[in-house]
Amino acid sequence: MRKSKLLALSLILIIGFLVSGCGTSSSDTGNKVIRIGYQKGDEFNIAQIRGNLAKALKKQGYKVEWKEFQAGSALLEALRAGSIDYGRTGNTPPVVAQASGTDIVYVGVGKSKNVGSGIVVKKNSSITSLADLKGKKIAFSKGSSSHYLVVKALKKAGLTLNDVQPVYLQPADARIAFEKGSVDAWAVWDPFTAAAQITGNAKMLVNGKGITTDRDFFLAKRSFAKSHTKVTKTVMSQVSEAMDWANSHHTELIAKLADALKMDKDIVAMSVNRRTYGIDKMNSTILDEQQSIADQFYQLKIIPKKINVRDALLSN
Repeated sequence: MRKSKLLALSLILIIGFLVSGCGTSSSDTGNKVIRIGYQKGDEFNIAQIRGNLAKALKKQGYKVEWKEFQAGSALLEALRAGSIDYGRTGNTPPVVAQASGTDIVYVGVGKSKNVGSGIVVKKNSSITSLADLKGKKIAFSKGSSSHYLVVKALKKAGLTLNDVQPVYLQPADARIAFEKGSVDAWAVWDPFTAAAQITGNAKMLVNGKGITTDRDFFLAKRSFAKSHTKVTKTVMSQVSEAMDWANSHHTELIAKLADALKMDKDIVAMSVNRRTYGIDKMNSTILDEQQSIADQFYQLKIIPKKINVRDALLSN
């Protein structure tokens, strides 16, 4: 009887050990994963290539999984669905996501990259001014920073979206349409603009300078950011470090990006050389920029309701 009891106790202990092992949270095992969404050549992509962010998080027991997206709209959808934890987009996707009810927060903001964003046309195009876009087909990603750039650029020429033919395409499809001549102009950002200029027989009709700041924003869902404040601080400090490196190591950065993106070095060089990398502090001026986008998009019925972008601050 005693042996039977001892055997039973041993089995209970073994089963308890196995169950506790199977039920151990990732935080207990140190096998935690942070999933980061990025786009070609952006700050997260550079931090990925640099390797510093992954190393810093590894010291805290985290492994980084990187996920690439063509545009911010798809990235924000992944963030909403919980497929990624952090993401970097242009200025408009956060506005669209907030208006759709996704409880996102801004965890960081990048410097303006408006010189590399713009509207390109063929070199031999009859379009030589913004006014010439009237009645023409313009390709851009719906709800993207390029969408806003087109709206603002047209306004500068006394035109609206009703005066042109918008063709909503993601960058890869838009490039095909542009090269085939199915559209007259294409609004997009680097490195796609640089690629069009160097290998696509295109010229920049206008860039974003004086039209939009076209900043980058780093985002997370509120619940995640609140429960991972230390991780967020590490992520943004390491991105900032990678940006400092990027500004002072153009030759190395160009070589690494060209290899990672499978792009011609001349294209990457144009993209890199016409921007300043860096992380800025969120302030009232930047928030006002975002609010103006939100107000404009609501007026155009791109978003379904009015929003206060300040509601997307982590402190709220």
